Order: sequence, then structure tokens, then C-alpha cells
Amino acid sequence: MKCLISLLFLAASALAQQAAPIRPPAVPLITHDPYFSVWSTADRLTDEPTKHWTGTDQPLTGLLRIDGAPYRFIGPSPRGAGEVPALEQVSLQITPTRTMYGFRGAGIQLDLTFLTPALPHDLDTLSRPVTYLTWVVRSTDAKPHNVAVYLDWSAHWVVNTPEQRVQWSHNKVGDLAVMRMGSMEQPVLAKSGDNLRIDWGFLYIAIPPNQESVSMRGTNMQARRTFTTTGELPESDDLEPPAQTSRNLPVLALRMDLGAVTAPVSRRVIVAYDDQFSIEYFNRRLRPYWRRNGMEAAELLTSAAANYEAYEAMSKTFDDSLTADLVKAGGPKYAALATVAYRQTLAAHKLVADMDGTPLYFSKENFSNGCIDTVDVTYPSAPFFLLLNPQLLKAQLRPILDYSSLPRWRFPFAPHDLGTYPLANGQVYGGGEKTEENQMPVEESGNMLILLAALAKTEGNADFSAHYWPVLERWAAYLKDKGLDPENQLSTDDFAGHLAHNTNLSLKAIDALGGFGLLAQMTGKTALATQYSATAKEMAAKWMQMAADGDHYRLAFDKPGTWSQKYNLVWDKLLGLHLFPAEVARKEIAYYKTKQNAFGLPLDNRETYTKLDWIIWTATLTENGDDFATIADYGYKFANETSTRVPLSDWYWTLDGKQRGFQARSVVGGIFIKMLDNPETWKKWSSRAPKSR
Repeated sequence: MKCLISLLFLAASALAQQAAPIRPPAVPLITHDPYFSVWSTADRLTDEPTKHWTGTDQPLTGLLRIDGAPYRFIGPSPRGAGEVPALEQVSLQITPTRTMYGFRGAGIQLDLTFLTPALPHDLDTLSRPVTYLTWVVRSTDAKPHNVAVYLDWSAHWVVNTPEQRVQWSHNKVGDLAVMRMGSMEQPVLAKSGDNLRIDWGFLYIAIPPNQESVSMRGTNMQARRTFTTTGELPESDDLEPPAQTSRNLPVLALRMDLGAVTAPVSRRVIVAYDDQFSIEYFNRRLRPYWRRNGMEAAELLTSAAANYEAYEAMSKTFDDSLTADLVKAGGPKYAALATVAYRQTLAAHKLVADMDGTPLYFSKENFSNGCIDTVDVTYPSAPFFLLLNPQLLKAQLRPILDYSSLPRWRFPFAPHDLGTYPLANGQVYGGGEKTEENQMPVEESGNMLILLAALAKTEGNADFSAHYWPVLERWAAYLKDKGLDPENQLSTDDFAGHLAHNTNLSLKAIDALGGFGLLAQMTGKTALATQYSATAKEMAAKWMQMAADGDHYRLAFDKPGTWSQKYNLVWDKLLGLHLFPAEVARKEIAYYKTKQNAFGLPLDNRETYTKLDWIIWTATLTENGDDFATIADYGYKFANETSTRVPLSDWYWTLDGKQRGFQARSVVGGIFIKMLDNPETWKKWSSRAPKSR
């Protein structure tokens, strides 16, 4: 009996470490950066073409011939081939670094895995634009089945619009068989904006050695029909395809003959994209980080092939450990939501090397306004990086701090952005450097000081902040003067419009001043620390009086009968500032419970939309797991049930769960904030990352 009880306990413990099942609004397949980012937006991988995060088709097609009959496992039926039946999709599992599908039919089981070793503590591995596509085929009826696999990548992957012509080739790189495709024109960093796909650099498909019976072609879409009807590829490369249109784009196609399959047979393909130059930073073109020491595409591919087993093992260990801690922090539904957000957070950034090798990490405001390195995008995503690698947060903050130190930035507050992705040549939002109109002075100054304080807390020192001290002191002085009762201005929720006397924005300023006091203390400026900590405490007391509205606190100081999520208050708790008594958060949480709709808590009383990241921040203000779940589990419900099939939106309607705007943004990294609520968990993960300057 004791043995049985022990086994049941172990089984229950193992089950408790698993994330809840989830049907994500979009499934990450190959996700690296804002340009190399491909998703499935359907329940079944065979229902629709795979897509770039913008919604533009970037088809990856997967077909099988089993005992001479064609079947699909990726994408819809090929045009002109009649209706090709789909294998039944029997499973889908998403972990932080892997997406795993299971298919069954015609006497075989196909297990398909997309592995992206997105390990944030290892910048070299993280920056390499490599995904492994692996599959295992086995018989389910103990009978041998002849199986051949077909895959192709459309030229949509390498152009912004389908009329752009492409080039392709295939050759040997060491013992790898490699295909390459890119645009003819190669307009490197020639355009900036939001709804764009890359049209420079090259897509690589590499086949490791010892995978016999492989044929590869650069051809056109007719290759799919040829395979379904004959099981073969065209006899040669199609060097002069018919007129290139959106219905007849070239493809990189490969065929593998697995032979008579009974026991499991495993194969894999390496998919990579070398953009060569990634970001323009104050008029100098920067290489991706993995290229900083002279690595070229050939070495990237051979290294990826040689290290597959190591990357696979590291990724599995990382996934299991992170998932277990996510479950401990917020429960299985929270863990599932964070897992869906994981690769999306990283894929909305690009890691590059400055001329001296210093890592710089640039975000893109996907389907927002296309800005690069936006401060109020870094702010909500920061919990992910504070937890998993604070060096990546430094790499986001450094360009803003350097820019703010230049004479060309003449304002006493922090900038909003550095330009429009991928050109980081100076702020464009709100009139840029020429005017204060539509700037976010309290918002961005508060964001920067809070993030720098959180970074110092994570690292145990404020050395990084000390290097930029004159800039920080200027921002702190501005917030001391303007932060308690903000003028009519925008906050990070700029879609809601200007608002004067914004209580949540005031909270940000107060926490930021407390954070500045913390930074001053850590840099040995005791008198300044005492001054600003006292100022923040005085402002907090005034805030409680000015914002009071009976059983809750107001949206704006001058608007009785209003309310809003006070998500900025969470930093008082996480930084240990103790500016506000616990009763403030308790009162707000009790009030929020009376305002929730079918898909969660609205942002404030003005509209029924909400922000996914802020829901989790607000839930982190709670003091027990039940209250956290009462608010946070609606985020899981939205992701699991929304009818809007796009990479996770952070702005949606709480009545029906439909997207209001935005998608595929890095701000969903804010979901990881609950992991910072436990100091031991925060230290455990952040200490894994190597230290840097």
C-alpha cells in the first residue's frame, strides 16, 4: 500500500508540473525574428497554408506517399492535384522551444517536430537563425509500408511581394546537401515599415549526411502535383520557370525515400535564413550577432548539423525545467499561456552586434506602428528578460541610453523609440526630435528608471546605470516635477488617447522615483537616495488621497466614479520599495473581481477591451494563488478560445474574446512577470546567464 501511495504521489506530482492543454490562436513553427517568423493559424496543420506573422502566406508544403497513395501533413491540397487526403492530426504539443505534431493514417504514425533552440542564456545559440524540422515514421499495424516524404518552401519566404523575382541554387557544403533561395534584387535594408517581409538575404535548406535516397530541386509549384501523381520530383531543376506570379512561384523541393517502414525511421532538415545585415543603427549597418566573429552561412549550417543532438538535449531540459517553474508560479493554465508567448517574445526582436561586438537587441512594434526599440514595448516585455537573461534587457536599453546622451536629444525626458524597423536612426514617433507634441514624457522616463532599477536588483549592482548617471538624474528630476499629477498626455496605452491626471501613469512615476532612489543607494549616492526615496514616499501618500473613490481608486484624479487597472503598482511589490501599504492593492483587487467580463478584466471603465500583458501584471498584485487565477486565467481562456487566429494578440475585447488590434508583439513577454514574484525563482533563472559589461 505504501508503494502504491508513493507511485500515485509521484504520478500526481509529475502531472502537476505540466502546462494545461491549449489550442493557441496561432502555432509557432519557425520563429526567429520579425522577418523569419512562420506560423500555422489553424487547428490542423493541413487546413491552411503556413503564414508569416503578418498573415501573408509563406507556404511550407508537406506530403507523403504511403504504399503509392498521396497524403498531406502540412498545408492544403496542392493546386491542380485534385483533393489529396490529409493524415489525421492526433496531437499537438507546444513547449518553449518545440512544436510537436502527431499524425496517423494508412497504417503509419508520423511525429513531426519543429525545434528552435531559443535558449536566452546562450546568445550565440539564440541568435542563430536555425530551426530543425524532424520527423519519425513508424508502422501502426506491424506491416511494412513504403513511404516517401516531400517538402517544399515557396519563394514567398524570400520576397516582400510575389512579383519580386528570385534566384536559387543547390550544392554541397561539407557533407551537407544544401538548397538556397533569395530575391534577385537583394535590396538590403532598403525599406522600413510595419507590414513587410524580408526581400534580401537567403533561405537555406540543408540535409544532413546519412539520409539516403534524397533528391532536391529548384523548380515550381508543379513539383507538388508531380509528387502526388508519380512519387517523384521533376527530372531536373527548372531554371526557366513560367512567368512568375503569386500562383506560380518557384519552390525549393526535396524528396526522401524512407523505404519499407516498420520500426521507427527518423529524418531531419535544417532550415535557416541568413540576412547578412540586420539593422541600420545610426547609419551603420550591423551584422546579426552570430556573424560577429566572421562566421558565414556555410559554417552556420555545418555547426547546426554537428550540434543537433546537443541542442535537442539542452532544449528538452530547458523546456521541462521552465515549464515546471511556470506551473509552480501560477498554475497549469498560466504555464500554458506563458509557453505560447515564449517564442513570440523572442521572434519580435533581432539580436545584432555593434562594431565592437557589443550585443544590441532591437524590438519591432508588430502591427502597432512598426517602430524599433520602443521603450514602452520594452517595458511590458522586460519580465521575460529580467528572468531569463538580463543581458538581453541591457542590449535593449543601451541604444536608448546612448541616444539620450547625444546633444541631438534635447528633451529632459526619455525618448519613445529609435526609428522605424529595421532603421534605428532616431525617434520618429510624435514628431521625433523636432517637437514635444505627442511624446510620452512621463511614460518613457518612468519606464526607463523602473527597468534600470529592476536590472540592478537582478544583478545585485547598478554598474550599468552608473555609466549613464547624468541622463538618469535628468529624468528623475523631470518626474519629480511632473510625475505626481501628469498633464494631458499619452501613456503606453496610447490607443486610448490622451488623458490628463492619469492615476496609473502617476503610479509609474512614483515607482520610478523610488527605483531611482534604489539606484542612487547602490551607487553610493546616499544623500540623493534619501532625498528621492522620501519624495517617492510623500508622493505615494498624496496619490492615495487624490485617487481615492470609496472602494477603489480612480482612472483620473479629477474623474470620480471611474476606475482602471493599476498594473504599474506591481513594481512597488517586485522592487521591494514599500511606498504603498498593501491595502491599496487589496482594495483594487477586490474591486476588479466585480468588473470582469467573459474574457477578463477591461483596461478601465471607458471601453470593454483589455491588454493581455496588463491582466497578468494586475493579477500579480494579488497575495494568493486563488486570487491570481481568478484574474489571470481569463488570459488563458482568451488564448484558448479566441476566434481571431493570429499570433497572440495583446489587445482584445473582453465580451467576445476577439482581437481589437496588435499581434505577434513582444509585449506578451510581460506574462512572465509572475515568475519575478518569487525572489528565489527570479534569482535561479537570471543567474544562469553569463555576465557582461
